[in-house]
Amino acid sequence: MQWEKQIGRRIRLKDLHTLQTVADAGSMAKAAERLAMSQPAISKAIADLEHVLGASLFDRSSSGVELTECGHLLLERTRVVFDEVRQGVSDIEHASDPARGEVRIGIIEPMTGVLAEIITKLELKYPRITYAITVNDPDSLARDLRERKLDLLLTRWVPPLIAEDLAARILFQSPFAVMARKTHRAFRRKKPRLADLMDERWALSPNDSFLGRIVTDIFRRQDLPLPQTVVTTISVSMRLSLLASGNFLSVFPKSILGQRLNKAWLGALNVDLGDNSSPIAAITLAKRQPGGAVRLFLQTIIEVCKNMAEPR
Repeated sequence: MQWEKQIGRRIRLKDLHTLQTVADAGSMAKAAERLAMSQPAISKAIADLEHVLGASLFDRSSSGVELTECGHLLLERTRVVFDEVRQGVSDIEHASDPARGEVRIGIIEPMTGVLAEIITKLELKYPRITYAITVNDPDSLARDLRERKLDLLLTRWVPPLIAEDLAARILFQSPFAVMARKTHRAFRRKKPRLADLMDERWALSPNDSFLGRIVTDIFRRQDLPLPQTVVTTISVSMRLSLLASGNFLSVFPKSILGQRLNKAWLGALNVDLGDNSSPIAAITLAKRQPGGAVRLFLQTIIEVCKNMAEPR
């Protein structure tokens, strides 16, 4: 009863939404614009919330506001509250129409083509499911997943993502390979070694990118420096376009060979990279109950992926 009298009846979802908006905006003025409210009304709402809790939620300055430690604690729980409400609405919709809803997916760049193939096949079976795709690096995606801005990640199950609060459904193995257009002169070699290709024209990811770190490690384990790179770009489509010219080599996951647009012209050289890369996985929050559309996606994607790459 003490909870209900002192706090439970005095904190509204609207107050928590205001807190989240101010935190995201970084200032009362910007939050007022987003919420179509006056700045004094925003300030009063936050002050009233602080009074109810008996703790300061923001440090104020002329440049804006920053969450205090107590503010961070409440915001973390607030995101869970709104996510659970959203999931509840989704579950109600799923009860009336099981094949309807949105799936918010975070993905790394090399997997976009694979995801496109998956969605193409799923769309035939579940045409009323929609997809919101975020392409970013794994660290940023993991943060968005923990903040419940995403429902799942489709990426490699690498050590930084192995944590107690995350769960992984292993989909398939997709080792890396040196790739080029099938007409490239490197295919004339019967058993080329990586060292034999050092003087070719390469297009690779930046060293500090997710893929770049993997590629750097591949060369390092063969006691080789990175080759002189003609083009350095994180864009997979850019590197594929360069390979299509027939003059460049690059390193990609083998799953990229299974994509419709690449099958006719792209090939993998018979080069032993000694690759022991982690499998591709669908990663979710361990203690979060997925909504109906997300459940259907997770159930179906495993079967779809068995036909797209070497299953594990």
